[in-house]
Amino acid sequence: MYKHILVPVSFEDDRNAPQSVSVAKKLIAQGGQITLLHVMEQIPAYAVNYVPEGFHDEAKRAITASLSDMVQDVEGARALVVEGHSGRTILDWAEQNGADLIVIASHRPGLQDYFLGSTAAQVVRHAQCSVHVLR
Repeated sequence: MYKHILVPVSFEDDRNAPQSVSVAKKLIAQGGQITLLHVMEQIPAYAVNYVPEGFHDEAKRAITASLSDMVQDVEGARALVVEGHSGRTILDWAEQNGADLIVIASHRPGLQDYFLGSTAAQVVRHAQCSVHVLR
């Protein structure tokens, strides 16, 4: 059993966040902590002018609310929204906060990331802790 499980959450249609939370609940040790983490990617400089004012703050509030709903019935769970590059931020957060397992969903890949999604592949290859990948 694990003491601190990190569950990166993506709200893309092909990612099953509830299944990731369910797996984490089964693997957590009594008294352990589950952290749901969503990484908001930076908007590229060339696209900033096309994004409506206040969009970022509104999106962050909506994501925080969705994550909070996901953890409300999970004992010892918390939800966080951070900014950065998904793969690197997940890895850094796990290492800095002592996660001993990452439960990450992977989409059905295309040729460029044939076996795993690109974020999941980066996490699997570079994590300093165990990683459980869901398809």
